[in-house]
Amino acid sequence: MPKRQSTTSGKHKARKRFGQNFLTDQKIIDQIVATISPKRDDNLLEIGPGQGAMTFPLLDRVDKLNVIEIDRDLIEILNSHEKPNLVIHQGDALNFDLDLFNPPIRVVGNLPYNISSPILFHLLEHRDKVIDMTFMLQKEVVERMSADHGSKIYGRLSVMMQAFFDVELIFVVPPESFDPAPKVDSAIVYLTPLKSCKVTNIELFEKIVKASFAHRRKTLRNCLKLLLTQEQTSIDLSQRAEMLDIDNFITLAQDYEKQYTN
Repeated sequence: MPKRQSTTSGKHKARKRFGQNFLTDQKIIDQIVATISPKRDDNLLEIGPGQGAMTFPLLDRVDKLNVIEIDRDLIEILNSHEKPNLVIHQGDALNFDLDLFNPPIRVVGNLPYNISSPILFHLLEHRDKVIDMTFMLQKEVVERMSADHGSKIYGRLSVMMQAFFDVELIFVVPPESFDPAPKVDSAIVYLTPLKSCKVTNIELFEKIVKASFAHRRKTLRNCLKLLLTQEQTSIDLSQRAEMLDIDNFITLAQDYEKQYTN
């Protein structure tokens, strides 16, 4: 999965362990920046700037841009451009306290497949500090995030994202837009935290959702037998998890919470 981006032809070699594929298609870069539509005083945080394909166009449009980059060699490349409004933080995005960036923040980035879900869940837990998020991910991941119930690809990621965010697939990015070219399509996804979230306990909600999809071919009665019985919920447990919409899962979690707190 594409991770990093570059508009330069620098000698930095893409590193597989960081999932690096550098974005080189200027038309796609312009489309991404247009999707973000940054304002001068926006509080922007970019995850994984790489060599700066999105970073430098964004710097032209905002007073200040914070970026998190794990690769020290890429940080040297970014620093060499001497941009006074660029603030670089070295390290893993999963270990950063978002309070350091004076929230609320707008988050952008090109996330690698191997850590995309952990980053999304990390930001989910801190969604109160986020205005919106624009990410490039593997197309398959975005399709799962935005899938409707009843779909074969509707699953835990779909439910967890849609329970807390409005999820919109903006456009698809082909492999030839990168160097080296990945073997899969990518896609731009736009996420905004829901103004009204019905989930009252994230930990219990995630527990129910995870258990529900643990064995996709089994009914909810089997998947949730250690957590809920049919007598304890109004949701028909003879169904499979993919048939339930977001509100159904919220109901299951609330019914479980009643048992958990009693």
